[in-house]
Amino acid sequence: MTGARLMHTVGVRALEWLWAHRDGFRLETDVDPEVGFLERFKPLGELALVCTVLFREGVAGSRQRELARSLLDHVWRDTLDGGRMLDRGQRTEPFSPIPFEVYLPFRELGYSRPEIERTTALNHRLESWSAFETTPTRRLGLSAFQRRFGLTPRTAEAEAYRATWLARRPEPWTVEGHTAYDITHAVFHLTDWGEHPEGLPADAADYLALWLPVWLDDWLDLQRWDLLGELLVVDACLPRPTLDGRAWEGFAAAQQPDGAMPAVRTMPEGERDEVFDMVYHPTLVAAFASTLALSRALSELAPAS
Repeated sequence: MTGARLMHTVGVRALEWLWAHRDGFRLETDVDPEVGFLERFKPLGELALVCTVLFREGVAGSRQRELARSLLDHVWRDTLDGGRMLDRGQRTEPFSPIPFEVYLPFRELGYSRPEIERTTALNHRLESWSAFETTPTRRLGLSAFQRRFGLTPRTAEAEAYRATWLARRPEPWTVEGHTAYDITHAVFHLTDWGEHPEGLPADAADYLALWLPVWLDDWLDLQRWDLLGELLVVDACLPRPTLDGRAWEGFAAAQQPDGAMPAVRTMPEGERDEVFDMVYHPTLVAAFASTLALSRALSELAPAS
């Protein structure tokens, strides 16, 4: 199984596992606010972003589209209580951007909670929101999300980008761990999650085209599946993606028969909720990488007009 078929199969299996384990998308309403009530919102926002890409690219089969919409309906209705939990989260930590970050992709997919929109418009005018201390890459993401919401970014995206690791094009042998994730997410934000490859500055695209094959080989050999998946997404975001066959074959081989993708080496053991927390992200990344790479592969096959 190679090429487009392999990519498609990875995505279908990933969505099937996510649907079968949808109870893992849960909130902990009784947690101490100092521990981080809002931290459990992150998987929901990531799910919505991946489903946005799946619907946008138009290469998913009917089974994938059905699973994606069912997942979205479930987490919006049951986990987020129709968005009420996001409103509660905003009241719990008034100037945290997390409820806004999670709400935006749901809004783009047709879900609505007016209270959150009013709070977002208010917070956008306050210095506390723009003074929120975070990494340069996340600042870039917040600016991009504000633009997509229809607001003028408090920090211009070009300014936010200049502070990121990717803009400085670090020495390639130093790119590991969190630095690699900073680079992948900078690409996601600059290209609107692969929708606009032209949003990637030319010097960054050249830098990535040169070193991405090396990084793919490295993290494939290290069996770092979560990071390898994100780098496969970056590859699909480039103006001229490689769709690296060896990396894709290794990535697909790491996927479990039920569709789960381990983060590193092999599947962890433990209670159902604990395992979900460790593998939901690489499994979502597998669905994301599958959709975007399949779209690019089919575009390459299409005859020039």
